Amino acid sequence: MFSLDWIVTFVQNIALVPREYAMRHSICNGRAGFVTALVLVSIALEAPAAPAPELQEAIDTCRRLDDAPRRLACYDRLPGASVTEPPTAPNRIDMADAESPAADQEEAGRPGTSAFTAVDETPLSRSWMTRYHELDDATHGGLLHVRRHEPVYLLPGRWSSRPNERPFVDLPGALPPDQRSLDPVEIKFQLSLKTKLADNLIGDNVDLWAAYTQQSNWQAYNSIESEPFRETNYAPEVFASVRTGLDLLGWRWQMLNLGFVHQSNGRADPLSRSWNRIYAAFGFERDNLRLVVRPWWEIAKSSEDNPDIDDYMGWGDIRLDWSNGRHDFGLMGRWAPGERRGAMQFDWHYPLYGDLKAYLQVFSGYGETLIDYNHRQTTIGLGISLVQ
Repeated sequence: MFSLDWIVTFVQNIALVPREYAMRHSICNGRAGFVTALVLVSIALEAPAAPAPELQEAIDTCRRLDDAPRRLACYDRLPGASVTEPPTAPNRIDMADAESPAADQEEAGRPGTSAFTAVDETPLSRSWMTRYHELDDATHGGLLHVRRHEPVYLLPGRWSSRPNERPFVDLPGALPPDQRSLDPVEIKFQLSLKTKLADNLIGDNVDLWAAYTQQSNWQAYNSIESEPFRETNYAPEVFASVRTGLDLLGWRWQMLNLGFVHQSNGRADPLSRSWNRIYAAFGFERDNLRLVVRPWWEIAKSSEDNPDIDDYMGWGDIRLDWSNGRHDFGLMGRWAPGERRGAMQFDWHYPLYGDLKAYLQVFSGYGETLIDYNHRQTTIGLGISLVQ
């Protein structure tokens, strides 16, 4: 229906909408959260172009090497570097043992590899999943450093086919507040980070991580209701990441994450929602495809806020990501067996500047947020992402 150039131009201009709106209206409630998100985006737009994430990871790996000749050889293998003979030292690497240019070119032609694989410490030859989850020594980034976790994005325009104006319906003993008039268009954004707590708990395997994700939906264009934050979900979690490295039916089983996650919206009855889960996430790769299968089990059902949440949110989810040139696509699905309920989400990312990408998100089903766990709707959001 629309050309790609039209979509990219629209995304670049849509960020101006909230600013122009704020000049015409008095925006009071919830301004700080959104302004913070816009400041982060502005910094990203004004900053000099950063190296690609894979290149930055390689640079960081070289920097951590203690032996000077090995560190120099590692830098020499980076893209755009001229290979120079390292200084003479007792422990220097014999460059004659490095792969020949012809061998490098042959290796670069294989999916998931790079032409600079002679120095084993350079992580660029690793697969995306190996780098992202730091599954071997070459990709370990140290303890208590902040990393990306779930996607980080801002959708200035997110439209719902059916806003949930009465989320208190069907809750046992709930006293409903006045029905609210919600705009179908709102702002949605998500922040997410993680840090490594421990390396190699069992031999040279099993890392321990802690993570935090926050998703907010803001009725920024609803002057009648004083522009409230309609819903904010908080999700702290802890998980152990296990390197597997097995070949199964043409796929590479790269890792297994075993974790616990608590998710809540921090509100009082009758709008309070929360649940606790343990999960196992199985990660597979094949060429430019990445597949994560994550079954979960709800535990500690001590709250009556959402006693039937697993009948709508299901028993797990499956995510498939595909990279094709400059385009990144994602598809998520979850299903509640026997209930014929669930949800699907489609994602598309396209690079704009540095790490900044145009982002399209389409969701249909139950549980886009916790307050909507038993409410079905279709939403379309358009904006930008910083971490995909």
